[in-house]
Amino acid sequence: MPKRKIKGEIVSDKMQKTAVVLAERYVKHPKYKKYIRISKKYKAHDENKEYKVGDKVIIQECKPISKDKNFEIIGRA
Repeated sequence: MPKRKIKGEIVSDKMQKTAVVLAERYVKHPKYKKYIRISKKYKAHDENKEYKVGDKVIIQECKPISKDKNFEIIGRA
């Protein structure tokens, strides 16, 4: 099964080897037919601390690294 890839922006890099990535997507409202923005934060593994706040990155699903870290950063978007 292919692993999910998500584009997002780093909003926090204060943790060791972890970055918080904010991903936004647009969804059409079922009743009002208006597009609304849904955002979600993912914790992603950053082994060498090479990405900083504001960087656009691509994260990929991986096996669980910790309790709530299931993604790893694979490159810049």
